Amino acid sequence: MAQTAVIFDVDGTLADTNYLHVVAWARAFRDAGEDVAMADIHRLIGMGSDLLVEELLGHSDDKAVDGHSRHFEDLMSEVRAFPRAGDLLGEVHRRGATVALASSANGEQLDAMLEAIAAPDGTIDHIVGADDVEQSKPAPDVFEAALDATGLDPADTLVVGDTVWDIQAAAKLGLKVVAVVSGGICRQELEEAGAIAVYDDVAQLLHDLDRSPIARLLQAPTTTSTTSRS
Repeated sequence: MAQTAVIFDVDGTLADTNYLHVVAWARAFRDAGEDVAMADIHRLIGMGSDLLVEELLGHSDDKAVDGHSRHFEDLMSEVRAFPRAGDLLGEVHRRGATVALASSANGEQLDAMLEAIAAPDGTIDHIVGADDVEQSKPAPDVFEAALDATGLDPADTLVVGDTVWDIQAAAKLGLKVVAVVSGGICRQELEEAGAIAVYDDVAQLLHDLDRSPIARLLQAPTTTSTTSRS
């Protein structure tokens, strides 16, 4: 097992799906008899479905949650990876890091995004999705599960994400986040939330990889080996 790891969010980071989620949520809310502006929905994409509904409606609504899943399924044929997403995963793995994906998406959604990303075989070492954890972002569960899978300390791990929810969830575990604005959250907001570096997208991160926090992580002495965290 590699001595360092990079944990990648998927929606909005590797796959251009955030606005598909907005459309799916808008349709789901309409089905549930709720009128919610798409702009308000977009700001919460990346948060777990249950928390997103509570935040927007002030109460839970299983019909809306189920409706989002149904409407997103109708849009999955439109799922596209961001340019160079698979290449970035492959290059980070080639340089010696464990590569993990940590997403709030369920298994079927993840499968569609993984097919679009088309990472080289053997590149992705661990995948954690919504079906594997009890609480969704901004709770840290999905990143904690990825850490447990890698057996590494947060000091030897970076997260790549696109939302303040990624940053908040990671911070609860002492994980630092490299952010991309491809999910629709502006650079200033990501920096204010605590991102240590912000890129336009994963293609720019790959282009600048040698000068990135990922390169510095790979060059630094590690604090743990294969011993699991206590």
